[in-house]
Amino acid sequence: MTQPTSFTGLAGKLLIAMPGMGDPRFERSVVFMCAHSPEAAMGLIVNKPTPNLRLDEMLQQLGITPGPASVGRPVHFGGPVETGRGFVLHSADYEVEGATLKVDDAFSMTATLDILRDIAQGTGPARWLATLGYAGWGPGQLDHEIQMNGWLTCDADPKIVFDTPDSEKWNAALKSLGVDAVSLSAAAGRA
Repeated sequence: MTQPTSFTGLAGKLLIAMPGMGDPRFERSVVFMCAHSPEAAMGLIVNKPTPNLRLDEMLQQLGITPGPASVGRPVHFGGPVETGRGFVLHSADYEVEGATLKVDDAFSMTATLDILRDIAQGTGPARWLATLGYAGWGPGQLDHEIQMNGWLTCDADPKIVFDTPDSEKWNAALKSLGVDAVSLSAAAGRA
């Protein structure tokens, strides 16, 4: 059996970091893939809240009055690229004309202040997750990491992304594949 050489079409999927990833920023990460093509890939880590920042604090820094839906909600570390830039991964029931990337029928991503204002006012998407930064890969980089046993992929379940506690998302994503974390190996194999 030959190994696939390209994994294009991962938008709307989850990447699950394998043990032995080698990059501590991605250890036990679950990444929602927003875009993936032969030229580049972009995703948001959905299970790593920033330790010292809540959304209501960030909104106040931006001059937006926080509403009940934003109080106490975490801002996640979305990835190591452009860590000062915000992104909101959300349900597909919300759109900012010309600014929302519709990933699939369940997920969209918006990176404007409009969505933060709407969340604060209670008129935003039904389900959402705020991040700072994103995970990005150049041409062929993600494909290579998958081939080297760096990532598993699975379907993105809104329950895992939006409803599961952050500390349980990695195990929940693995379980969606029928994989138990204790059975994973950091070594890549070839048949």
